[in-house]
Amino acid sequence: FDVTVPVPVVLSPYITAGRNLSFRCEIAELPGRTFETTERKFGSAPVEKMPYHTTYNESTMTFIVGDDMKEKIFFDAWMELINPTTNFNFQYKLNYSVDVSVNQYDVSNNLTYSAVLREAFPIAINQMDLDWSSDGYHKLSVTFAFTEWYNNTSSAIGKSIVSQGLSGLSEELMKTFN
Repeated sequence: FDVTVPVPVVLSPYITAGRNLSFRCEIAELPGRTFETTERKFGSAPVEKMPYHTTYNESTMTFIVGDDMKEKIFFDAWMELINPTTNFNFQYKLNYSVDVSVNQYDVSNNLTYSAVLREAFPIAINQMDLDWSSDGYHKLSVTFAFTEWYNNTSSAIGKSIVSQGLSGLSEELMKTFN
């Protein structure tokens, strides 16, 4: 797998560190999706759960940090961009959010799944333990929030187009019969 974390334009001085994150991501998560539900009962039928809202959970990724600490410095700067400690005024989301891609490959190195986290940004940078008895390198866990995610593989895009077409067709049929 690999992860692509674009660097927000304002953080362009950190472009090298941002580009290297793709090669330094040790652990990533493919995002999930949850429906908020409410219970409804129709007549004598059993109680059913009915979905009414979609929720996207955060995604945590772990990055290997080099001895120059550039990865840690980059994420610290990103958090500082979002909420500067000089005045604690949060910035506009447009200035700090990016589309993060998480790609999964098969054993022949063919892309099999690609998830894009839309308008992603870090909401938590976990502490980095300094430990002489560890495996010899630093790891940094970063939790990202995002607006939504979508499957960016070609088969999913084709299914989405067909689904949108069928949805439009069913709306037209409903208008015709109502």
